[in-house]
Amino acid sequence: MTAPVIAETSVEPELVPSPVVHEHAPALRRRRGLRGRAWGLYLAFAVVTLAVLWAVIPGVFAPGDPLTGIPADKLLPPSAAHWFGTDTLGRDLFGRVVHGAVHSLSGALIAVTVGLALGTVLGLIGGAVGGVVDDVLMRVVDVLLAIPGLLLSLSVIILLGFGTVNAALAVGLGSVAAFARLMRAEVARVRRTEYVEAAFGSGATFFAVLRRHVLPNSLTPIVALAALQFGTAILAISTLGFLGYGAPPPTPEWGLLIAEGRNYVGTAWWLTALPGLVVVAVVLSANRISHRIGRGTR
Repeated sequence: MTAPVIAETSVEPELVPSPVVHEHAPALRRRRGLRGRAWGLYLAFAVVTLAVLWAVIPGVFAPGDPLTGIPADKLLPPSAAHWFGTDTLGRDLFGRVVHGAVHSLSGALIAVTVGLALGTVLGLIGGAVGGVVDDVLMRVVDVLLAIPGLLLSLSVIILLGFGTVNAALAVGLGSVAAFARLMRAEVARVRRTEYVEAAFGSGATFFAVLRRHVLPNSLTPIVALAALQFGTAILAISTLGFLGYGAPPPTPEWGLLIAEGRNYVGTAWWLTALPGLVVVAVVLSANRISHRIGRGTR
């Protein structure tokens, strides 16, 4: 009697994913995400640095006169000779954008300085003193926050007059409330910490504790907000210039450049699109830097 023959069947082994790959996949994705965010941050710093160089040494990037042009070369599209094309008077648009950086960036710097100085003082006094003083100051801040920023800026400009500096002061006054409220919250938080209580217990005076402990430990979020407000101020000043409340023609201010080309959008798109892209790039880069500073504080 012969034993039954059992047929040999080949079974394909199941492909089981390696646990090592699963363990390291989230770390690899995080590393790639961090690398991508780092490149974005580097690009933001490069854009802001380039804009600052335009404001400091515009003649290096655009040697020509931004106020004079060649009428025969009017409304030329972007080319190797004119990177951003020419306007209705034959002026090189790239040169006007480069030379206009000093007006937009200096106005934004003035606006941030005004808002930072006044808002820091109000927030420091309110958070440190407390009581009735804090209530009164915060009600003033609430009133400022209730008024739309553009409306407040226009009201201040009507009182002060037109011009880049007056527009910057108007935008700066509109940002005081944001700085004051954040500073007040940070001062109130730092005042409750143990080292501040220990400083008071050791006999330090009120102003000494504010200067040595409270103020230095409350400024980092304010710096992040200042970077964010810098981009916002550029956009606000450009908006006022677009509406005709900023620098007068023929000043090559970014908002005014966009306004001058709005009647030629169908035939000369570069007059509004390219200066507008410059404003968007600088504002987004400033916001990216401010977000990085904000993450570093947490």
